[in-house]
Amino acid sequence: MRRLGYLGEFFKCAAHQPRALAAFIDFTEASQDGLSQSLAEVVALTCTSWMGNCYEQNQHERLSLRLGFGRDWVAAVEALQPDKHSILTSEEQAVQRLTLAALETREKTSGELFEKTVQSMGSQLAMAILMLTGRYVVHGLIANTLELKPPVPSIFEDVSE
Repeated sequence: MRRLGYLGEFFKCAAHQPRALAAFIDFTEASQDGLSQSLAEVVALTCTSWMGNCYEQNQHERLSLRLGFGRDWVAAVEALQPDKHSILTSEEQAVQRLTLAALETREKTSGELFEKTVQSMGSQLAMAILMLTGRYVVHGLIANTLELKPPVPSIFEDVSE
């Protein structure tokens, strides 16, 4: 999948740990197994918005547009209020609820919600959501600690989008 078209600052910094960076890339791809593109983007945009990781958030906004999800869909996901946006499917809302619960409680009190997700989506998808959430938390911690500047503006700031 073509995402950036360039080697971003995150990868330049993380290259100081080349084996970890390679594993991180593999982990990213493996974590998405079984998730549709829209569900993977719900997790990505939810995590990056919640963590204030504009470095990656802006890139996922653009990816979401390229995938055909639209500006209104991106705005609805980034509002972090899954039950208030009917543009999101019930499955996308459920994914965002679980992702937010994991972020907000560090998964200490969201076991019941996880079990509901397992019942409705299956174990593979439920674990994919948690694994992908963890991936975006790691990226956010690194990008925010290093104060990486977004390589592209938000689609909501860029008039060319």
